[in-house]
Amino acid sequence: MISRRTLLAGLATVPALPAIAQADWRQTIKEVRIGVSSAENEAAAIARTQPVVDYLSRKLGVPTRLYRVSDYAGLVEAMRADQIEFSRFGPAVYALGRRVLGDKLQPLLRDVDPNGQEGYFSVVLVRADSPYKTIADLKGKTFAFADPNSASGFAFPTYYLRKQGFDPQTHFGGTVFSGSHDNSVIALTKGQFEAVATYQVNENSGVYQRLANRGMIPKDSARMIWISPLIPASPFCARANLPQGLKDAYVAAMLAMKDEAPEVWKTFTDGQVQRYALAKHEDYLDAIAVTEELEARRKQKPGG
Repeated sequence: MISRRTLLAGLATVPALPAIAQADWRQTIKEVRIGVSSAENEAAAIARTQPVVDYLSRKLGVPTRLYRVSDYAGLVEAMRADQIEFSRFGPAVYALGRRVLGDKLQPLLRDVDPNGQEGYFSVVLVRADSPYKTIADLKGKTFAFADPNSASGFAFPTYYLRKQGFDPQTHFGGTVFSGSHDNSVIALTKGQFEAVATYQVNENSGVYQRLANRGMIPKDSARMIWISPLIPASPFCARANLPQGLKDAYVAAMLAMKDEAPEVWKTFTDGQVQRYALAKHEDYLDAIAVTEELEARRKQKPGG
């Protein structure tokens, strides 16, 4: 297990610019914009993220603000247009981003949970009082995905359900995109869908658990009937064309947040992240392969 001290030390091994060049980024970057297209509703997303933005303003020494976009694909477009400097990308959105931006999109960090797990799972939830026990039981039933660019809310469940003999387009009676993970789970508990795809880190951490803990849905109102293989944790990314000094400062600030701003850390991570680990492009090759297969299937269809 790599300690935060080791990670910070590792930053020092990266070929460094001269000291004056490291400081010069503040002469050209007058504001740092953090992109967010959250799986939560807007108020919850801002409540979790704004304290981090305020923390980064203090640590980076320049004004930092939240730049909210309407959906996952909007993050890619904002990065392409140089409208944001940093953002967190789900693995499927990262795959989309690399297809659009290539090396301009650079992964920096990802979560490590309290058990040392560097990833999460797609899960299928049904209402707790429903009769459904397996995916087979959902034949002809209504099913909600989160977003077409979500790894856990669409790409991974679609890919693995097909591998297991359940093509969502023919197995379920109807499929829709709810627009977000929160929307899916809330709608499920209200009886609008029979099953939904969302994400879970472990039995104590996930969309359903967070909504229940916040009183947004009744506790014990849903249960899991399917779980995917591990999905690599969503990377915090940067535009690769940013000054190296700014990227180094951002990474150092994020690694220091747990110790230097524990209340901000707790709010942002829901207390379910042990630390951050450095991320690299190679960590997401499997996620890219999954999304590329889905894209190839889409293009094979009439009108695709």
